[in-house]
Amino acid sequence: MAFEGLSERLQNAMAKMRRKGKVSEADVKEMMREVRLALLEADVNFKVVKDFVRVVSERAIGSEVLESLSPSQQILKIVSEELTNLMGGEQSTIQMAAKAPTVVMMVGLQGAGKTTTAGKLVNHLKKTQNKRPMMIAADIYRPAAIQQLETLGEQLDIPVFSMGDQVSPVEIAKQGIQKAKEDHLDFVIIDTAGRLQIDETLMTELTDIKAAVNPTEIFLVVDAMTGQEAANVAASFNEQLDITGVILTKLDGDTRGGAALSIRSVTGKPIKFVGQGEKLDALEPFYPDRMANRILGMGDMLTLIEKAQQDFDEKKNEEMTKKLKDNSFDFNDFIDQMDQVSNMGPLEDILKMIPGMSNAPGLENLQIDPKDMARMKAIVLSMTPKERKNPDILSQSRRRRIARGSARPIAEVNRMIKQFNESKKMMSKMTKGNFDGMDGMFGQGVKGKIGKMAMNSMVRKNKKKVKKKNKNKR
Repeated sequence: MAFEGLSERLQNAMAKMRRKGKVSEADVKEMMREVRLALLEADVNFKVVKDFVRVVSERAIGSEVLESLSPSQQILKIVSEELTNLMGGEQSTIQMAAKAPTVVMMVGLQGAGKTTTAGKLVNHLKKTQNKRPMMIAADIYRPAAIQQLETLGEQLDIPVFSMGDQVSPVEIAKQGIQKAKEDHLDFVIIDTAGRLQIDETLMTELTDIKAAVNPTEIFLVVDAMTGQEAANVAASFNEQLDITGVILTKLDGDTRGGAALSIRSVTGKPIKFVGQGEKLDALEPFYPDRMANRILGMGDMLTLIEKAQQDFDEKKNEEMTKKLKDNSFDFNDFIDQMDQVSNMGPLEDILKMIPGMSNAPGLENLQIDPKDMARMKAIVLSMTPKERKNPDILSQSRRRRIARGSARPIAEVNRMIKQFNESKKMMSKMTKGNFDGMDGMFGQGVKGKIGKMAMNSMVRKNKKKVKKKNKNKR
C-alpha cells in the first residue's frame, strides 16, 4: 500500500499515547509533532499538513478529551475522523446521466495509466453495476494508443469505437456517442490524449471535446507515485476543465501517498477510484473512512467483506462449510478455495485489513510470494484423484512420489500435508462453534486453510532470511 511509511509513523505515535494512560497537553503536542513530520515525509502539501495539525490539536486538547477515561482512544478517533475529512469525508460515486448514455471523459498526463484505467473502469461498471459500456479511442497522437484500447476491449468483450488517427478527436467523440445511442448502450468512456506536461494545445482540445459532448463526469487520472506534484497537476486540470473527480493509479507502488491526502484539499474534487495493481479488476471505489482506518492500523473489514462477497461463490462456500462440519474437506476443495483467495489479491494486504493484524509481530515484513501458492498447488496436482479425495491414505511412499512429481522436497510435501490437517481440524471446530456467520467467507479463506499455511510458510521463510542476514553481518 502507498501509505506504508506514513502508516507506520502514525501508528507509532498513537502507540506511545496509548501507553501513557492519562494524557497531558504536552503529550498531545509531542504526538502532533510526530504526525506533522509523518505527513510531510509522505509528501502531503505543506498547507494541508498545517491545517490538519491545527484542527486535530484544537480538538484533542479539549478538556472533555484529556479528562476522559481513555484519552488516547479519543485522540485516535479524532485523528481518524480528520484524516477521513481530509480525503473527502464520504465516498463519492459516479453520477449517472438523466438520459443514457452516461458519458465519462478520461483526462490526464501521459504515463499516468489513463488508457488502462479506462479498461478497468468499464470492467468495474460491467461487473458491479451490470452496465453496457463502450470505449471511444480519442487519443490519435500516442503510438499504438488506439490499438491498446481495442486490445482491452477484446479482453473485456466491450465495444471500442475508433476512426483511426486522421480524424479530429472532437469528431471521434461525437460520432462515438451517437453510435452508443444507436446501440442502446448506457455508458461511454472517452479515452483522450495526454501530454508529458500540461500545454495550451492539450487543454484546448480537451475543452473542445467537453463542449461538444457535454460529459456527465470528467475523471482526471493521476499517478500517485508523483507525490505532491499529483496535487499540482490536479489543480491545473481542474482550473481548465472543472473536473468532477480523480482516479489515483499506482497506489500499490513504492510511493509516499501524499497525493491521496492532498488532492481533495487542493482541488475540492473527490477521489472516486484507486488503482492498486496491473490486472483489469484492480480498481476500487475510494472510501475516505476506510482508507483512514487502514492508515491508522485499524483494519478495513468492510472492504474485506466486499472482496469476499465478490470473489467467493456463495453456493460453494455453503458446500465447504458443510464439508468442514462433516470433516470431509479434501484437497480438491483446497484447490478451489486457494483459487478463490488468490482472486481477492495479495494475502499480506488481505491480512492487514483485519483489525489489529497490521501490528501483528512479523507481519510488517511479511511478503507472500505468489510462487508459494503455485508450489502448494503443484504438490496437490501431483496427487492422484484418489489421494486428493482421501488425504488419510498419503503414506510416505506416496509422498515421495508426489515430491518427485511436483519437483518439491519431501520435507515441504510433509509440512504442507501436516498444515492442511491441522487447519482442517481447526476450521472444523470453528464451524461447530460461534463462527457460522463468517466461516465460509473468512475462516476458510483468510484465517483458515490457505491463510494459515501461507502465513506459516512465509513467517518461517522470513525468519530464515533474518537469521541469514544477521549471520552475514557477524
